[in-house]
Amino acid sequence: MSNYEVRSYKETYTLYELTDKSTDSRVLVCPERGGITIGCQLHGLELFYLDKETFENPTANIRGGNPVLFPICGQLENGTYEWNGQTYKIANHGVARTAAWDVLSTSTEGEASITIRLQSNEETLRVYPFDFELTFTYALQDGQLHTRQQYRNLSEAAAMPFYAGFHPYFAIDSDKKIAYDIEATRYVDYNDNVEKPFDGVIDLEGLVESVCLLDVKKSEISFPALQGARVRLTYDDIFKYMVLWSVKDRPFVCVEPWMAMNGELTRQDELVMLNAGEELRANMTISCER
Repeated sequence: MSNYEVRSYKETYTLYELTDKSTDSRVLVCPERGGITIGCQLHGLELFYLDKETFENPTANIRGGNPVLFPICGQLENGTYEWNGQTYKIANHGVARTAAWDVLSTSTEGEASITIRLQSNEETLRVYPFDFELTFTYALQDGQLHTRQQYRNLSEAAAMPFYAGFHPYFAIDSDKKIAYDIEATRYVDYNDNVEKPFDGVIDLEGLVESVCLLDVKKSEISFPALQGARVRLTYDDIFKYMVLWSVKDRPFVCVEPWMAMNGELTRQDELVMLNAGEELRANMTISCER
């Protein structure tokens, strides 16, 4: 009998549960609420923070889980950008995290996985004038969560600009002064917009805005979480930046791989430009050492 199982059930929304019995691991995915992973239990420990009230409220931005950021990460000044002489207004972090995704398939062959898809529609085209298709596979295998991504430009002629990312909320004990194991020496503090040296430790307590590590040399970060466990993220090199953020009096830190920095759709210096008909594949893996 396989160690891997996938089941769906209704609890406010339809949830898909991926299970790896051999490692006491479980992942919960909600396609209709932004294709989000709301739970990530690895080796018996739930890693994600979730504010259930914001998750259950269809008009609220979810505080918790791992929201998908596309076609932008962060926010734009006045929430607007200009493209080909036209001004568009887009919400923070883009359109993917608030859209309903379609379920394409599930599998228990060598892993517990679900593949979901988001395609451009009238609503997305009003704020982001490009035909696209995102296909994500969340795969639980050997006590690790893999997020395999495919970004496709369905336009017939125009190149598609974007910078995608993730916004995972990791549950922590009370102390937000955390040592992060990552190869970087500088960060931008968005609280005062000053570039500062990074010595491995960031104290997010009391900070309203995020900080962004600038010169990441290796696409990997690890840090202490609950109960003495250590969380590790590994991801493809296209995610150049690591953003750290929290909220006062909430027991979480967000550790966020981004393809470009805040405001990039306005600057247009490091945009990913995907040619018509082409696709980009990427992966991110979350693991836990106890």
